[in-house]
This record gives sequence, C-alpha cells and structure tokens, in this order.
Amino acid sequence: MQTEIKTMKQLMQEKWNKRPLIISGPCSAETEEQVIETATRLAKTGKVDVLRAGIWKPRTKPGLFEGIGAKGLSWLAQAKKITGLPTTVEVATAKHVEDALHFDTDMLWIGARTTVNPFSVQEVADALRGVDVPVLIKNPINPDLELWTGAIERIQKAGIKQVGMIHRGFSNYGNTEYRNAPMWHLPIEMKRRFPEMILICDPSHICGNRTNLQSISQKSIDLDFDGVMIESHIDPDNAWSDAKQQITPERLAEMLDALIWRSEGTDKQEFITALATLREQINHVDDELLALIAQRMKIADKIGAYKRENNITILQTNRWNDILQKAINKGDKLGLSQDFITKYFDAVHLESINHQNKVMNS
Repeated sequence: MQTEIKTMKQLMQEKWNKRPLIISGPCSAETEEQVIETATRLAKTGKVDVLRAGIWKPRTKPGLFEGIGAKGLSWLAQAKKITGLPTTVEVATAKHVEDALHFDTDMLWIGARTTVNPFSVQEVADALRGVDVPVLIKNPINPDLELWTGAIERIQKAGIKQVGMIHRGFSNYGNTEYRNAPMWHLPIEMKRRFPEMILICDPSHICGNRTNLQSISQKSIDLDFDGVMIESHIDPDNAWSDAKQQITPERLAEMLDALIWRSEGTDKQEFITALATLREQINHVDDELLALIAQRMKIADKIGAYKRENNITILQTNRWNDILQKAINKGDKLGLSQDFITKYFDAVHLESINHQNKVMNS
C-alpha cells in the first residue's frame, strides 16, 4: 500500500511540473457510473493529466443541486484506480479537507466563493497544516487582488509548498458576453506578483457556454498561462449543474488538438535579436509618452492657477465630454479600441484633476 501511495505522489509531482497542465472532468459528480465513464473516456484521449469533479457545490440559491457529498469521493477513488488519473476536488471547509484526504484525493482547489472569505480560507488552511498536497486557489468572485493574494499567503503559511492559481473570471454586473468577465490584466498582475507560481485558466466558468471555450483557452495560452481546467461530461445537455459550459471528453480532445501551444522564450538568435530591437523601440516610445504626459500636467498646473485666480471649478463636464469623444473618434481611426481610449483618458483626466486641485489649494 505504501508503494502505491508513493507512486501516485510521484505521478502527481510530475503532473504538477508538466506544461501544459490539463485538468478536466464533470462540474459535478452525479453517479458512480457517470464519474467512472467520464474518467475512462478522458483517460482514453491521452491528453488529461488530472481528473476533477465537484463533490460539494456552493450554489447561489437554495434548492439547487449542491453536490452529491462525500460519498462521491469513493467514486473518484475508484475512477483513479481504473484509469490511473490523479484526482482533484474543491474544498470549502475543514470537514471537506478531512474527507477529501481520507479518500487520497491528490490535489485540492479552493473556489471563488471561498477565496472571497478570509475566515473560510483560514479554516481550510488550518486543516491543511502538516499535509503534503498541492492546492490551487481560484480568484475571488469580485475583482480584488488582495483577497486572492491573501488566500495564497494563508495557504502558504500553513506549510503547503505546492500552491497555484486558477483564473476563472470575475463577476461583472450587467455583463452578457461572459458568465464571468476575464479581466485579463488581473491574472497578469498576479503572475507578476508570483512569477514562479503555476497559473491555469478555467475557461468553463469564464464563458458559461461551450461556444467560446476554445478562444478563451487560446487567449490564456497566448498570455503564458500554464494550463487549463475545462469541465467535461459524458452527456453535457443533461448535466445536473452548469450544463451549458460542459463538453464531451471527445470534444475536449478535439479542442486541445486545435489549440496552439506557445512557449515563453526560444534560443533562436534571429528571433532574440529582432525582439530586442522592437522592445528597445517600445522603450523609446514609452519614454516619449511619459515626457509628453508630464508636459500635459504642467499645462494642467497653469490651468489650475488660472481657475484659482478666477474662482472657477476644476471639473468642466462639457469640456471633458468633448475631449473624450474626439479621442474616441480619433482612436478608432488609429486602430485603438474605445475601451482603451476611455480608460487611458480617464486616468489622464484624474491625474490632471489632482494636479489642478493641488494648485488651487496650495
């Protein structure tokens, strides 16, 4: 028995270090037959590294299917025995951790609804003390990087050495294109904060549908993510939860084959030289941009002084609307998106207001 456990731990270590890391399985474990057949068909593709399944499902409203519970862990254990695939489940309480480890679950993940609550994360962290198991942490539902960072640090302080991140998108009121808006700049910032930490994407929860799974997966790959977690079901249309975003194991294999896997670097000297030249050009342009923005703020300081002398308010709404609309129109002709122009000019405008406010109240 000891040899079997050691072998699986070694396998899990290999999977953890593999790039790309592919995690797949049903949103929810529903029946033993469903879990085992899904696992068997996923293993047959030869493309999946870890089998996932929801055992406990945190749902928005009461009365919805909230998971099969701990008995589903034995189904996963049986699926692992049959296929050789390591297993992973979501945990939200100390009891979840205890039950999952009792059935030799190989990897755990903390869900978005748990990450948002430091008390819950700490409970999970305390239950993990003295345990050697990899833990992935999903971003919180709301776009708060400090909560995500805090959850990572709590798990690390519990002594867990293999900690990773899952980007599953963020709630965005009124959003219709995605179930959870990707807000790519946020996981990019987390990668900057934790450059050595594994970061994988969960396109299923970002999309909320099957249609965009491939494009979101490709986007994450292009941004140097380390893998994907994609929900797969033997009969997606009749899944007990999140039916619209699940795909069959066979469709998963087709999608993975169609993805273009890229690397962060290369040893081709021609590429390295060309890239260095282009990056140096960007450095020069950035220097010029900063100098121009600084010049703009000096003009804003003068405007602030004139407004102070004439008792004029800082904010001139009509003037600002006119500037923004002209910028959007010009940006469109230059191939710049309205979203970028709006965010850029909002930032510049705020800095200008701060400069004028400082002058007017000095």
